[in-house]
Amino acid sequence: MILIAKQTLGWFNYLMKNSTESIRKKLLSRYFNNETVVNETKSTDINILLNRVRNNKKKESLNKIYFSAMASAGLVLFGFFIF
Repeated sequence: MILIAKQTLGWFNYLMKNSTESIRKKLLSRYFNNETVVNETKSTDINILLNRVRNNKKKESLNKIYFSAMASAGLVLFGFFIF
């Protein structure tokens, strides 16, 4: 069994590589539309972007506060158990 596994079968490797490529192309073709319009313009509302930035800053500041609280609580508990 080991001798068969160690042999290099070029035709078999080529066949398996091509079959996996065709399967991959078939699976991906389901999700991609080949008839896409290239000249489609996208517009974004600046207020939506500013609100997103503001919300992200709030989340980051809350995460920093939580991290600081947990770190200080850990230090207090560590100090309490040591001393």
